[in-house]
Amino acid sequence: MDKDQISLRPVRESDAGQISAIYRPYVEKTAITFEYEAPDSDEFVRRIRAVTQKYPWICAANSADRILGYMYSGAFHARPAYDWSVETSIYLSEDARGRHIGTLLETAYCRLLLNAGFTNVNACITVSPQGEDDYVTDASPKFHAHQGYTLCGHFHSCGYKFGRWYDMIWMEKIIAPHTSRPAHPRVLQDAEIRQILAQTGAR
Repeated sequence: MDKDQISLRPVRESDAGQISAIYRPYVEKTAITFEYEAPDSDEFVRRIRAVTQKYPWICAANSADRILGYMYSGAFHARPAYDWSVETSIYLSEDARGRHIGTLLETAYCRLLLNAGFTNVNACITVSPQGEDDYVTDASPKFHAHQGYTLCGHFHSCGYKFGRWYDMIWMEKIIAPHTSRPAHPRVLQDAEIRQILAQTGAR
């Protein structure tokens, strides 16, 4: 377990191996993600390149630059009227949970989205129709509710993994007013991302 200072920074393509290692247990051991096969580092390089063309991708790392968690977003929907909304994803390493790293990442990430001009932040979350089971808990809905998200949709038995059906809920958080003539969201440059992250602080 890492006990030293944690800081935030933009993800680099060279982080793909660490990110793949963090994500793999979620694919292989949980229904939190509906992917069946864990992506390798080459696939994550492709994903990092694709995401960062439009959205930030950040990580929390210790002083040895070991990544403890990461957060990124993608389009909520492909059509242009949805451009002010995003779908976020956040993952922590198995030994980094319970240390408020998720809160650190989410707080900073929403500041980045706000500065970029986005208004709606959405999270797509797996839940079990029978309550908690071996593959999914209520940790993610509770985390997002604590961060200010509210439930806005519930889809029933829409995902099948590990021989059982799972529900999907959507939670949303509004981070900016909805004006009559909104400026189009912009792509944040690396230096600006680093500046905003530095203002968020580290611990």
